[in-house]
Formats: sequence, structure tokens, C-alpha cells
Amino acid sequence: MRLERLNYNKIKIFLTFDDLFERGLSREDLMSDSLKVHQLFRDMIEEASSELGFEADGPIAVEVYSLQAQGMVIIVTKGSTEQEEDEEFLDDYIEMQVTLDESNDIFYEFHTFEDVIQLSSRLFELSILGGRLYSFENLFYLLIEEDSKLITENLIAILAEFGNPATITKHRVHEYGKIIFQEYAMKDIYHYFIRR
Repeated sequence: MRLERLNYNKIKIFLTFDDLFERGLSREDLMSDSLKVHQLFRDMIEEASSELGFEADGPIAVEVYSLQAQGMVIIVTKGSTEQEEDEEFLDDYIEMQVTLDESNDIFYEFHTFEDVIQLSSRLFELSILGGRLYSFENLFYLLIEEDSKLITENLIAILAEFGNPATITKHRVHEYGKIIFQEYAMKDIYHYFIRR
């Protein structure tokens, strides 16, 4: 589990499916309203409190984005409580508004362009030629859209050798980042940097 503070009342939590498995949960369990799910959210909020100083008192909004074969990004936003006189009742009570979203896109980040070059060599051998490559805040991001006909488990395993699942949204990178390769990123990188 990775935690990141976005601003004074918002944090981002990245959970891998291994994190869920260790807690005895599946992706489908998050769609239900079970005691295990409540305990998971309670544990996440406690860890955010100790690591980031994020105190979730009163109403919070929880947005859960499921990323195919990578994990989940959870955005927790603390609401402002207008009724300060009721503060004594808020100590053990958190009101949550949960939004769920799922994406089948594969979105990975890489620390160096050399990692992307090496990845292109491995994927080219498997005839995986697509992808869109971005540069944003000194990192490189590879987006493989959901309509790609790929062997997902094998692809995720190879991507994990060279990079990490992105915890930033593809929309933010698309809006503020720079597109390096619009399409067929793996084929073009292999052609320009390895095959020469």
C-alpha cells in the first residue's frame, strides 16, 4: 500500500491486488458492504493518519478506481464539518460516500527512458507493438488501451520488471504531460533505438 497526500484534505492510496489478497479480500469484495471492507478502510485511514497526518473526522468521500491486473487507486477527500457543536459524536463515526470506477487500461510508469527501451525489446519479441508513451514530471508513462488484444497476465509481469503501476490518472498525464509516441510506441522505440 502506497500513500500520497494530494492536498490538505485529500489523499491517494494505491493498493495492489496482493495487498487485498493479504487482507483476505478480492476486487469483488470491495463492491460489497462487508465488515472486511469496513476494516480495510479503517486500516487505510489509520495508516494515513500516522504517515501523513491526515485526520478523517466527519464526512469523507471515497473514490475507488480499479486498474486491470494492477490494483486500485483510492482517493479519499475529507469534507468540512459545519456543525462544530456535534464534534463529540464524530470521534468514532466516519460517514463515507463511495464512488467506484473500473478501467481495463494498463498504465505504467518508468523512471528512465532506458527502462522503456529495454521493455520495447521484450514486447517486440511477443508482437506487442502498441501503446502511447508520455513524459510527465521526469517520469515516462506507457498507456495500453483496453481494446488491445493482449495476454494481460504475461504483459503485466513483463511491465513490472521495468516499471511500476502508475498511481496518477491517465487523464492528468494526458492533459499536462507530453506525448512522445502517439501510437505503436513499442514498435517505434524498438525500431529507433534497438534495431537501427
